[in-house]
Amino acid sequence: MPKKRSGVGQSPVQQAAKFVGVSVLAGAVMAGIAMPAAGALGLAAKGTVQGFDEIPSDLKSPQLSQRTTILDSQGGEIATVYSRDRTVVELEDISPYMRKALVAIEDSRFYEHGAIDLKGVLRALNQNAQNGGVAQGASTLTQQLVKNYFVEEAGDDPTKVAQATQQTVGRKIRELKYAIQLEEKLGKEKILENYLNITFFGQQAYGVEAASQRYFSKHAKDLSLPEAALLAGLVQSPTGYDPVNHEAEALKRRNVVLQRMAEVHDITQAEADKAKKTDLGLHVSQPKNGCITAVKGAGFFCDYVREVFLNDPVFGKTQADRAKIWNRGGLTIRTTLNTQAQDSLQKSVQNHVNQSDAVATAASIVEPGTGKILAMGQSRPYGFGKNETQINLSVDQNMGGGAGYQPGSTFKPIVAAAALERGMPATKEYSSPYEMPYPSPVATCTDKKWVNTDGTTLTNENESEHGPYGMKEATAKSVNTYFVQMISEIGICPVVDMAKKMGVNRADGDKIQQGPSIALGTQEMSPLTMASAYATFADRGTYCTPVAIESITQTVGDKKKTLAVPKSTCSRAMSETTADTINTLLKGVVEDGTGTQAGLSGRPSAGKTGTTDGRYAAWFVGYTPNMAGAVWVGDPAHKRRMVDITIGGVPYDKVFGGQVPGPIWRDMMSGALVGKPVENFTLVNIPDPVDPGKADEDKNKNPGDGDGNQNGNRFGHGRGHGPGRGNGNGNGLQTNGGVSIGGTTTGETTGGTDPAPSFTLPEGWIQGNGNGGDGNGTGGVTG
Repeated sequence: MPKKRSGVGQSPVQQAAKFVGVSVLAGAVMAGIAMPAAGALGLAAKGTVQGFDEIPSDLKSPQLSQRTTILDSQGGEIATVYSRDRTVVELEDISPYMRKALVAIEDSRFYEHGAIDLKGVLRALNQNAQNGGVAQGASTLTQQLVKNYFVEEAGDDPTKVAQATQQTVGRKIRELKYAIQLEEKLGKEKILENYLNITFFGQQAYGVEAASQRYFSKHAKDLSLPEAALLAGLVQSPTGYDPVNHEAEALKRRNVVLQRMAEVHDITQAEADKAKKTDLGLHVSQPKNGCITAVKGAGFFCDYVREVFLNDPVFGKTQADRAKIWNRGGLTIRTTLNTQAQDSLQKSVQNHVNQSDAVATAASIVEPGTGKILAMGQSRPYGFGKNETQINLSVDQNMGGGAGYQPGSTFKPIVAAAALERGMPATKEYSSPYEMPYPSPVATCTDKKWVNTDGTTLTNENESEHGPYGMKEATAKSVNTYFVQMISEIGICPVVDMAKKMGVNRADGDKIQQGPSIALGTQEMSPLTMASAYATFADRGTYCTPVAIESITQTVGDKKKTLAVPKSTCSRAMSETTADTINTLLKGVVEDGTGTQAGLSGRPSAGKTGTTDGRYAAWFVGYTPNMAGAVWVGDPAHKRRMVDITIGGVPYDKVFGGQVPGPIWRDMMSGALVGKPVENFTLVNIPDPVDPGKADEDKNKNPGDGDGNQNGNRFGHGRGHGPGRGNGNGNGLQTNGGVSIGGTTTGETTGGTDPAPSFTLPEGWIQGNGNGGDGNGTGGVTG
């Protein structure tokens, strides 16, 4: 049995027979004769080709893969993403030179023959027989368009692509039948337009518009004669004639096209000769594909948008369905990203943490009441290089993030909210020693209680922090033992339930572990989760799920349609009274507690610091009534402790939540809020605990005749000494650097002033009317 020649396959005689068979079959097709292809002229083994009549008669033009454009909330472009870089244009938006050049070199009799060019088949047959192989094809532009349809439908599946391009009689027969249909259905001009939009020109460019932008940085309608000839020459071999990497071959091929245009009288010989003398004239633009090209440091937000699309059932029942739509592209996605907030976030991150630092920072800003994500970014840029990453440190693992980070004391307000919802008064006191064993047993969401079997203990940050403390001071100082005693009283289940209502979940997708240590923020969470949770406080108790997409328009052919997008779901997580109480507590953290370095100038703010055990992570999560933001700083790998460390060029012995994340939050929010209305919280009165002995002593004093200088913290616990009138003991609530209200005093401390409080003083409270000459609030704790 004779062997086939290595690397050639069929002999010249067999190749010739195949072309004769195809041409005869083509004649039969054109005559409308239905005949089974299998075994015809001995061209194929039995069963390798469908009967012609069995081929589906309706070929639908595929929806061409195009660029997807992601926009910010104002309509500015963030990035373009695509599986294939293509922008579909109409024939009138393509240079006449380009149309003529392509027809001249690929199918010069395009306007003279039908779907199949029998004359071309015979010419190719003769040429191939003389060369002992397949030196010349006989496919018309219409047939090539059908082939490209098959390839487009195959997408990026290598097996399907191979099937769509395999050199078999079966594929050729299907190609012939569908070509006839297209000629009848579309006509020559539309076929040419579709071909110019679908074909591959190399350098990731699909379609003539993308190719024109890639090689010449101009629109397809502006292509000159030599530029058009260059692109037309690429169709036969985009890699072999690549002008970027094979300039000489590309120049030679371009000149072949120019000469062919002269031969078919599309241009004169003089025009061809003149064009041949020019250089390639390249003005190459680099492919700008994917979130790595995003502006304003929004690469991670861009990636989050993609993850939302691929994961949300609103875009398709299965992930495969959603991926197909995404890869087809042609989408215009308007997002919630606010450019002012994003700019401010990135600027603050870059000013405080260097890309090359041993630790990183990530931050997110959301809008209370809507769930809109306004900004998202981090200190390590989106990319593949050194000190770059594609892991979005702001989000959960299933959305492209990591396993999360312990939020530390930023979880304590959730514990407090749960307690308040169960009726605990905001004046609640606990002994709060510096060190204590975890209380045991503690109720959980099951019948099985948590028990401290090994006598595990916990401490406060400093030995000077020991109670008794009320809720206000314990929150301001972030007293660990206070909140552990609180959770032991109410049980763990109310806290877990409150966390769920506020959208708080572990970043790795696991359930929150039920132990009293959750009060100290031991469960790993993401910055976006914490920002969205604190937005619940800002909106007076209503939690809204975070959303990144406002609208999507999809281009299908020459039509546009609007796609449904995920909507934020808002629900009440706690009463307004509870939220207002938390806002009052957390406003005190910023004014007098561990978060003083995060305080905003000129507008009320509230928030909470967090520093984890071992200082592997530090947080500040805060808000105004119109924006909520979270900042995390730490080692994403959870290996580098923030002790004896330099961050942003500044050395630190120990890093605290209010020390590094706090100023990042302050600067980021300050810029994001420029021009936004100044809104006030609805505050409540939380009286300080009264020392019984002190209360008896105060009964003997006249109103307005208190001591002069108040020392201690701004909650009025300190008793100063010295001359002065109208400055009683200072017990009661003090607003933002302003008027101390309650007890027997109205003396002002240094600092700014706040609007009048939104609560009414209880009956029996005396507001001093003295001069308040020397009252100076000098207390406060920073952490």
